Amino acid sequence: MNIAITAHDAKKELMVQFCIAYCGILSRYSLCGTGTTSKMVSEATGLEIQRFLSGSQGGDQQIAARIACNEIDLLLFFRDPLNPKSHEAANDMNLLRLCDMHNIPVATNIATAEVLIHGLERGDLDWRNILRD
Repeated sequence: MNIAITAHDAKKELMVQFCIAYCGILSRYSLCGTGTTSKMVSEATGLEIQRFLSGSQGGDQQIAARIACNEIDLLLFFRDPLNPKSHEAANDMNLLRLCDMHNIPVATNIATAEVLIHGLERGDLDWRNILRD
């Protein structure tokens, strides 16, 4: 199971706290993410995360490409709906569109992320393994 993580600037610390809380579960899976978010999470948790570029430098597109190639099974994407930056809107919509097209579970806030992480732990997302094979 491959999990991608990314977060807008105002939500990066929330992502770090989420990953600290669920480090035990996340450590069982392959993680990747955008540069700054991955760095912050890795430093706080010790989790091994494949780091892509920062979101504004193409990291979002790198995640999008992996989604399009069916290499991502879950996206944790903590968005800041109150302070969107100009470059983020198109990238955000592209990521969400690709997740919809490829049936990738996605969490855009901590509430949904909690539901998905508990489902992951219970095995509710094991169907992704069938789609990937």
